[in-house]
Amino acid sequence: MRIALLTYRGNMYCGCQGIYAAYLAREWREAGHEVHVIAGPPLPDLEPGIPLHVIPNQNVFGSRFREWAVQGDPRRLLTPLNLWELGVSRIGVFPEMQSFGLRLLMRWRHLQTRHRFDVVFDNQCLSWGLLGVRATGVPVVSAIHHPLHIDREADFAIDPRLSKKIKRTLYFPLLMQQLVAPRLDKIVTVSQASRTEIERYFGIPEKKIAVVYNGTDTDLFHPMGGVEKETDLIFVGRTEDRKKGIGTLLEALSHLPDAVTLKIVDGRIPENGLVPRLIRKYRLENRVVFQSRFLSVAELVREYSTGRIAVVPSFFEGFGFPASEAMACGLPVIANAAGALPEVVGTSNEAGRLVPPRDARALAGAIADVLAEPEGAARMGRAARARVERVFRWKDTAAQLVDVFEDTRRAAHRRSRST
Repeated sequence: MRIALLTYRGNMYCGCQGIYAAYLAREWREAGHEVHVIAGPPLPDLEPGIPLHVIPNQNVFGSRFREWAVQGDPRRLLTPLNLWELGVSRIGVFPEMQSFGLRLLMRWRHLQTRHRFDVVFDNQCLSWGLLGVRATGVPVVSAIHHPLHIDREADFAIDPRLSKKIKRTLYFPLLMQQLVAPRLDKIVTVSQASRTEIERYFGIPEKKIAVVYNGTDTDLFHPMGGVEKETDLIFVGRTEDRKKGIGTLLEALSHLPDAVTLKIVDGRIPENGLVPRLIRKYRLENRVVFQSRFLSVAELVREYSTGRIAVVPSFFEGFGFPASEAMACGLPVIANAAGALPEVVGTSNEAGRLVPPRDARALAGAIADVLAEPEGAARMGRAARARVERVFRWKDTAAQLVDVFEDTRRAAHRRSRST
């Protein structure tokens, strides 16, 4: 197949969408498909031979105008779309999804004339521009990792002030996504939990949503011998993302003996952010260490190996890469029984333990139990890696998505013939 893979932010360090795009492009190319990645900055690091088409933007969101202007010629802003991005970003709107799709639409005729794509696979942009692309006769399939409504509700739960609610409502392009998603040819998601939430928020029946699990690279993420255990617990994730549950974890740590320690791996911890405030609240200054810079994959694997147990206290995960990566590294995982985490960790207690969400004492009890039995924890770690090797392979993910594309093409062909 000839596949156009869209990702509005392509770099693997921008979150799951970057990881998703890079691995799928690699697997499709190795399987003999022709895949072109169409991406916005920061750009992906692709395998040699995979074409990359850049959809530029001026990166005005989150930057003061003076900071942006000294980086280049301010006259570059003097186009209608650039000026719109600058204007709405000043009031807190995140415009990249909308503008990526519109810029893509302006280039689509040229790209399609040259490459004749069989299908467009959108990586959770859900922009207005996709409706224009679909109108040219090419089926459009979109991956929704999880509804952004969940991120907004997590923010509301932490700070219910009206001003904050207005700010977060402006930030997320929820109306656009709710209108665009049901009008595409097919929706794919990465877990049964996400499928349920997509039906809830988008009104798309579950039977019309395909579930295809993510993969995890077990060649990169693997047990690393000879690495000293530096802490009992390790948390990997963005701590300012309220749905990641770092507050529950720090409260749980306060219920455990002083000898139990935690390492937090997050390259973006604000000086007066959520974590520093909670550490002061629970008096954990001597029990928490930070790895607060951006890491290469090899460095991240090493960090996983410095902990005895990985803890994933998220209130919701569409999939949960920190859980599957830690499992691939041979760590037992203690996670909330929330979102897709039971699907990733499993419910048999072989690869890890599940606890009720937002229950700090239950989390502390599970941690204490696993730490008390080192041999049992080692067995869990081995079972965790075996589960990832068996269930979460990128090769399988890519093949199952191609099956979805083929079905979608056939359905689109039948519709065109009937009209």
